[in-house]
Amino acid sequence: MNDSALQAAISGFTLGLSLIFAIGAQNTFVLRQGIMRQHVLLVVSICAASDALLISAGVFGFGSVLSLSDDVAQWGRWAGAGFLCLYGILSLRSALTSRHAMSGEGMALVRWQPAALACLAFTWLNPSVYLDTVVLLGSVSTQYSAKGAFALGAVSASFVFFFSLGFGARLLAPLFSRARAWQWFEAAVGVMMFAIAWALIRH
Repeated sequence: MNDSALQAAISGFTLGLSLIFAIGAQNTFVLRQGIMRQHVLLVVSICAASDALLISAGVFGFGSVLSLSDDVAQWGRWAGAGFLCLYGILSLRSALTSRHAMSGEGMALVRWQPAALACLAFTWLNPSVYLDTVVLLGSVSTQYSAKGAFALGAVSASFVFFFSLGFGARLLAPLFSRARAWQWFEAAVGVMMFAIAWALIRH
């Protein structure tokens, strides 16, 4: 892998990981399944595979369309930067005002079929996932010639995150029972979003 491809892969991994870190229904569901040790492999595999499909559609579909015209690509990058800034503002706002906490108490055991259906619903019926994977990652990918490396980095981030979250949930349970931990995560995500937006508009 040459320097250009390596840079694209690292950027894809960093941006992909930053987007996934944001608190949402999907991450909460994965974390709960991990805490309860219910169908963890199935759930994280569905999440990661779904992200891989959506990221590929964004980079090689939406991103390729943007690449057909320099003007379109520039507008796409500005739109992506705007979305990143909005995402960052919402993350910082959540860090300052929200009080997220996670507990494994009171959650009933479920069979694998309902768990799989719920996971698919949390993933594919969430409008923000299309903005993150298809629109945003597709837009950012236009600044890299090594689109495959960028996509591979973003997909790798999804697999690393979901498998770590699902199988590491038992260890994280005491930490995420505290609202402060979620606030620090949200703050870190917000800062990262602004940094990536700045790099995007400077390109």
